[in-house]
Amino acid sequence: MSYPLVILLCVGLLHQTVRAVVMDKLADDKICGDAECSYVLSLATALDDFIAPDCRFINIKKGQMVYVYSKLVPEEGAGVFWSGSVYSERYVDQMGIIGYFPATVVKETYKFTEVTVKIPTTGMDFYCV
Repeated sequence: MSYPLVILLCVGLLHQTVRAVVMDKLADDKICGDAECSYVLSLATALDDFIAPDCRFINIKKGQMVYVYSKLVPEEGAGVFWSGSVYSERYVDQMGIIGYFPATVVKETYKFTEVTVKIPTTGMDFYCV
């Protein structure tokens, strides 16, 4: 194999195209447990299945435990969405993925903190890869 071909192949493998999309904002503000939204606010149990309509959301199965990291402050007439991550030994492949879901599909079972901060959302809150 010639060197120019090897170099071209290596550059091609190193340069992968990533398609990222900034989606519409679901809210202007969110409620978190800290300024970085890194602390879990509460633990919730899914009351029903939820199929994610796009990359901002996560799939949830009835009975799954969900760690809630933030609660979007809804605009007038908008739905109420929270962000979180599912927890289940059965669905290990979904653990750690954080996304939005309707607050109506879960029931809070345990609050980790009563202290919250209201901060503005950013474009990164609704960024999809």
